[in-house]
Amino acid sequence: MATALYDLTVPMFVRGLTALSGLLDKGAAYAAEQGVDPATLTGAQLIADMKPLTAQVQFACDTAKGTVTRLGELEPVAMADTEQTFAELQARIARTIALLEAVPRETIDGREDAAVVLKVPGGEIPFTGRSHVLTFALPNFYFHLTTAYALLRQAGVPVGKIDFLGGI
Repeated sequence: MATALYDLTVPMFVRGLTALSGLLDKGAAYAAEQGVDPATLTGAQLIADMKPLTAQVQFACDTAKGTVTRLGELEPVAMADTEQTFAELQARIARTIALLEAVPRETIDGREDAAVVLKVPGGEIPFTGRSHVLTFALPNFYFHLTTAYALLRQAGVPVGKIDFLGGI
C-alpha cells in the first residue's frame, strides 16, 4: 500500500511546527533566565545575507500552509509577516497548525499526479503533487526549521536534537 500524500504533508508539518514551537519556548525561557533581550534572539541571523529567526518561522509556516492549499486547490490564506516577538511567532504557528488540521484528507489524497504550480517572483515552477511535496515542500520546510534551530543553538539556547525532532 502506498503512502498517501496527506500523510506526507499535514502530520509532518504539524509535528515540525509543534517542535518549532517548543524551540521558541526554550528561546523565550533562555532570554528571560539570562537577561537577554528577546529581540536579540528573534532577530538573530546566521550571516548578514540570511533572514532572521522571525522570517525562518514565517517561511516554515508559509511552506506548510501553501503546500496544503496548493495541493487541495483551496483558497490561499494570507498571513502578514509582522511577527517580532516570541508570542507573536507562537500565535502564527498556532494559526498555521489550526489551518492544517482543518484540511480534509480527501482534498489532498489522490492528488499525487495533479498539476501543481508554484508562483515565484521570476515566474512559475510546475510540479506534480508528489514532486511538489517530495522535491520542494518538505526540503524547504525542513530547511527553515533547521535554520531556526541553528539560530537558537548558536545564541546559546540549550536545545538539542530531540528538541528539533519534537521529542520521541
